[in-house]
Amino acid sequence: MDLTNNIVKFLEYCEIDRNLSPNTIKMYDFYLADFKSFLSKYLKKEKITLQDVNSENVKKYRIYLNRKPAKGKFNENYKISTQKTFLVCLRSFLKYLIVIEKMETLSPDEIILGKSEGRIPKFLQEEDLKSIFSVQNMAKRSGIRDKAILLTLYSTGLRVSELVNLNIDDINLNTGEFPVIGKGRKVRTVYLSPAAIDSLRRYLNTRRDEFKPLFLRYSGIKMKPEDFDGESLRLTVRSVQRMVKKYVENAGVAVDATPHTLRHSFATTLLSQGADLRSVQELLGHSNVSTTQIYTHITNKQLKDVHEKFMKDL
Repeated sequence: MDLTNNIVKFLEYCEIDRNLSPNTIKMYDFYLADFKSFLSKYLKKEKITLQDVNSENVKKYRIYLNRKPAKGKFNENYKISTQKTFLVCLRSFLKYLIVIEKMETLSPDEIILGKSEGRIPKFLQEEDLKSIFSVQNMAKRSGIRDKAILLTLYSTGLRVSELVNLNIDDINLNTGEFPVIGKGRKVRTVYLSPAAIDSLRRYLNTRRDEFKPLFLRYSGIKMKPEDFDGESLRLTVRSVQRMVKKYVENAGVAVDATPHTLRHSFATTLLSQGADLRSVQELLGHSNVSTTQIYTHITNKQLKDVHEKFMKDL
């Protein structure tokens, strides 16, 4: 059985039956194409079949991933967590073949993911956040927009992909809350801080258009013809990443912060102020509470209080 055709059917199944997001399907396509390319080079054959997906070849692929240079990083290989995303996708593909297509193929359980390295999420201190939120040029509409973006990211804990997909009609500045569709098409409610609401109002008052996207770009490629909704002007994930990096540098903050660092900061702020883990899990849109628990290692107020009680006189 040809591997390519089955990959196409799997991606169509993810789109129609599992209702996965276009971004997820795009990444699944990338991961499986990488696996297929590896097999083609390793086996020195162009047409790869399901029979080629065996435990020995998967083992060789794991070695290949472990030695693969990380893109854009000098002298660094893929992290274990990155390798796992490739292998988890391959597991999902095999499970689909067995459960949905009723095929006999390698069991997903035979794909060993490896032990993940411990990781501590980067987050920003309160003084760093204040510095980053204060270096925009508010005489420019781009500065007004950028401050609204930063405050929205921090006060809601949104992923950057969720932020750029927002439309003006999605948000409610009167209540300060709105639903957002996150990973796995899960819907959750997020909440804006008063500062974020004020900043968004100021930004929207600069708009003289009727375009759908909440955040528009003001430079780069011109607007596409007959784009009546302004989709071609929607700010991209990469643009927001560059913007955050710029303001972090302008503020003189030592942390190499990204939009996701603001999400980490949102979570650590809530937990350090006494929020319960389940509530933070819901606000972040995590499917599993174990994903949220990583923040408790750096925000455990009880441990801090115990330490202060017994060390105060030393």
